[in-house]
Amino acid sequence: MPQSPIYLDHQSTTPMDPRVLEVMLPYFTKIYGNPSSRNHVFGWEAAEGVDEAKEKCAQLIGAHPSELIFTSGATESINLALKGILLNQPEKNHIITCATEHSAVLDTCASLEALGYPVTYLPVNEHGLICLEELEAAIRADTGLICIHFANNETGAVQPITKIGELSRAKNIPFFSDATQAVGKIPVSVKQGGVDLVCFSGHKMYGPKGIGILYKRKNISLKAQLEGGRQQAGFRSGTLNVPGIIGLGEACAISRLEMSEEASRLSEWRDELEQELMRLGGVHQNGPTDTRLPHCSNLYIEGVSGEAFILSLGSKLAFSQGAACSSVTRQLSHVLLAMQKSPEIIESSFRFSLGRFNTKYEINEAKEQLKSAILSHRIHQGYSF
Repeated sequence: MPQSPIYLDHQSTTPMDPRVLEVMLPYFTKIYGNPSSRNHVFGWEAAEGVDEAKEKCAQLIGAHPSELIFTSGATESINLALKGILLNQPEKNHIITCATEHSAVLDTCASLEALGYPVTYLPVNEHGLICLEELEAAIRADTGLICIHFANNETGAVQPITKIGELSRAKNIPFFSDATQAVGKIPVSVKQGGVDLVCFSGHKMYGPKGIGILYKRKNISLKAQLEGGRQQAGFRSGTLNVPGIIGLGEACAISRLEMSEEASRLSEWRDELEQELMRLGGVHQNGPTDTRLPHCSNLYIEGVSGEAFILSLGSKLAFSQGAACSSVTRQLSHVLLAMQKSPEIIESSFRFSLGRFNTKYEINEAKEQLKSAILSHRIHQGYSF
């Protein structure tokens, strides 16, 4: 039986932790009531499970359970946050965001822009980080929202969230951060970070797909984007995805307990992988070396052609050239373009992201497979130093 490929694409999605699946299963077949059914035991049991899961989610980010809204994932959360804020305050309609945001943010901003909402897209430096002085200079009298992601989904660059939060508070402007890549990987505290809205998804942290959260500080008002049964205080109508919520809660609880050790282990293995490949020469890191997520690496590999290189290893290693959503349209990475990388560099840049269930053996095997493939492609293309 052929060996399964080694999975190094955890920024795209993560496998569900078996411990998460175990707690979810009863909610498919035994505890199947609607948590909004308040007149019988089936509804009570489901509601109790939801409340317990919400508490676990809140503990991970230092929030109060009442501040959490369950959604179908980060994309819906982003739409609710951006549209919900802006449509609720027509006199404050200017948005400040960043050129390297996830497409869910950029596309939502483009949609609002088409409706007449002005948007400022902050540039980033060569490491993918915004300049706080440029952010402050972009603030106007009609600025209604600052939207800067916590950590980038391609390079892992972590933005100066606390300082952005301090600025937004001083200017009395709501601050929303897409923390989908950060939650469960590094500490995220909504109180210490000064953020007003934060979102994340279950499938990025070893939980189920189709479930996510929008954290909303109590004093923040939102206009609902879904009308219906008035669940979740009317902010997000629709029957709750109880099994998904239970799974997300357990994923948060596991991350809270194991995140520190996991981050230490994966960052060590990632550094070893980078160093081994860089010994070949012509291998360069895209993004910061320090202020980044512990499990990911974005490398420019000279003498290697993008898609052909990935396909040549497809049966052995799973990695990518960037966001999964961007690969659907086969566009050059907007993240690396914003970092002033040339099309030639972008075409030869790759994202490797390690995860909870990788083993040291797999990382060592990945090193050998990658080195062999790099040398083979360089010979084929006549590349030499």
